Amino acid sequence: MSIWLSKEQLKKLSSAENSLAASPVPTQMISNGEFTPLSQTEQQKQVEARISEISNYTGDKLNMDRRSFLKTSSGMAAAFLAMNDVFGPLFSVAHAEVENLEMADQRAAQLAGQFIFDNQLHFVRDDYSNAALLGLGQYAVDHWNPTMLDDVGLEMYRYKFENFVKEVYLDSDTKVGLISGASFDDPDTWILTNDQMAKTRELVNGVAGSRRLLCHSVISPGQDGWMDSVDYAIETIKPDSWKGYTVGDPLEPSDFPWRLDDEELMYPFYEKSLKAGINTVCIHKGLLPADYKTSMPDLWEYAKVDDLPKAAKDWPEINFIIYHAAFRPFLEAPDATAAEFEKTGYIRWASDLAAIPEKYGVDNVYAEIGTSFANCVVTNPRLAAGLLGTLIKGMGVDKVIWGTDSVWYGSPQWQIEAFRRLEIPQDLQKKFGFAPLGAPDGAVKNAIFGLNAAPLYDLKEEIEFGPLRRDTVDRMREEYRTTGIGRSNVAYGYVAV
Repeated sequence: MSIWLSKEQLKKLSSAENSLAASPVPTQMISNGEFTPLSQTEQQKQVEARISEISNYTGDKLNMDRRSFLKTSSGMAAAFLAMNDVFGPLFSVAHAEVENLEMADQRAAQLAGQFIFDNQLHFVRDDYSNAALLGLGQYAVDHWNPTMLDDVGLEMYRYKFENFVKEVYLDSDTKVGLISGASFDDPDTWILTNDQMAKTRELVNGVAGSRRLLCHSVISPGQDGWMDSVDYAIETIKPDSWKGYTVGDPLEPSDFPWRLDDEELMYPFYEKSLKAGINTVCIHKGLLPADYKTSMPDLWEYAKVDDLPKAAKDWPEINFIIYHAAFRPFLEAPDATAAEFEKTGYIRWASDLAAIPEKYGVDNVYAEIGTSFANCVVTNPRLAAGLLGTLIKGMGVDKVIWGTDSVWYGSPQWQIEAFRRLEIPQDLQKKFGFAPLGAPDGAVKNAIFGLNAAPLYDLKEEIEFGPLRRDTVDRMREEYRTTGIGRSNVAYGYVAV
């Protein structure tokens, strides 16, 4: 995992896995190491206390200890009931779900078959030993997902392949995933090589007997031999799409920043990619540390989206998926960010991205919401609703892509449930012209969860579940459910002390 925080910043953080109180939904913001997390807000403290109150009371009534209760579907419902008590009625949840385990389980079972395609997943290679990575878990525990500590302490294995499979395919309703990586100026610091991502895809799909996992190849424009690496990937790896960081290196200030619209550097790559039949390029934008203007004065502008319009217009056959939706509000207090949005309807950089299709007449630009949604839905859910409303209104509902950045934050199930239950408040709909998100398995959420990205990756058969039904993963999930172990509720990342 990329750690872009300084030693001084890391001193102010701790492991999410060891710090958060037990909760199926994180009660503090978790950083994946690419930005500075915010401290727990007063409202998040209230949510944490309310979850504890509800779970203790209900657990006693049901003859269950608190941790066991919070692993159930009713425990998940309790977390969103607590959030409604604090933030207002943003999440669809019935009081009966909390005390009636059968009712909560029935709802979960009805939604379990929903097609969910996670466009941003991560784990680390077996020989990865950078201890700074454990800070991701501490951040998640302290700010978002305290129940990461239910079973064991914070260990590097949390980020490795075996746990990745459990968290994504057994502990969540994710059906298909896209394994991603990150580029660094020093190739020895890559969390996964392109070859390793491809071998993981081969392993998972071979065991499953279906297409359960896709993979990126990461590009490093400007570095020596980078186009040779592209040629190798096309010939040998055959990636499902590309991944790039225009800031160059997400770990530290880079010698190789680049722009999407650099005709000399990037246009030959686009041409080569199209000739190879790979027409999707995923680009990290946003998510800068809070002191980005001083810590990276010559680099931070490469994280904006002003290089996208020309590239998208010049290359209409390429799908440009902007990761994190270029979202940047963790650079300031969440309430200040929310206040700016409530007053103006503008969310820095995300609104700029949303405006591109209409302003420049392009229809090949997409917004992926990994980490961005996770951050604001537990910090200020009205802001999360506003982010989704902004992207859908500007780009169209068919251009918003689901991603969670897991397993940095534990199983993606809590994010899935948050999105299923979230609704844009009526006052925001009226004020900014946002359309409602609708039912958990309605047209809007089904589109974002998977139907939008599936055609980009030729997943038509997977949408219809033919190859996935009763494959090895499906059978593993069934056996896993019968054990009654339940999800771990663990998150991995950095949280503010």
